[in-house]
Amino acid sequence: MTVIATVGLPGSGKGEAANVAAELDVPVVTMGDVIRAECRDRDLDPATHHGQVAQALREENGPAAIAERSLPLIEDALEDSDVVLVDGVRSGVEVDEFEAAFDGEFALVSIEAPFDVRADRIDERGRDKGSDEGGESLEERDERELGFGMGEAIDRADVSIDNTDSLDTFRARIRTLLTEGVAAYRSQYSQ
Repeated sequence: MTVIATVGLPGSGKGEAANVAAELDVPVVTMGDVIRAECRDRDLDPATHHGQVAQALREENGPAAIAERSLPLIEDALEDSDVVLVDGVRSGVEVDEFEAAFDGEFALVSIEAPFDVRADRIDERGRDKGSDEGGESLEERDERELGFGMGEAIDRADVSIDNTDSLDTFRARIRTLLTEGVAAYRSQYSQ
């Protein structure tokens, strides 16, 4: 059993990593889905209130709240698969939660790209509404994510992937990581 989690700022490539996992029939647990479900439970639009609800969950239930709510989903996925990808770790506290739950079978992957590259990607997807359109700008999203402790999580990553090469190169690296493991990834793409 292996639990591989991704951490990275918006637009870094976490969603694309999840797409590769899905193509390989590796179950994906998206931590943001926990927040979107909570938005719906609170009769709020996830597109507009995602950040506020994420912050509220952490304030109401502690900084590990979203990781704790994700654990049963991960454990269920592990019943049918040897590898599970967890999309979207946001803090060192969440890393602690997963390390405790999965002992030596947990690996954290930091997916990284510069601000301008991420901004272009988000603009192409049409997902950064900006604060003047009722949403958060990328700068605001980055600030919120880093406020949750994402910088600490990125620093603790077992593997870092610079996602500035071609999409095919990035996808190949994710495939190696998911099918061959962290050690094989390191030997092939020595950091």
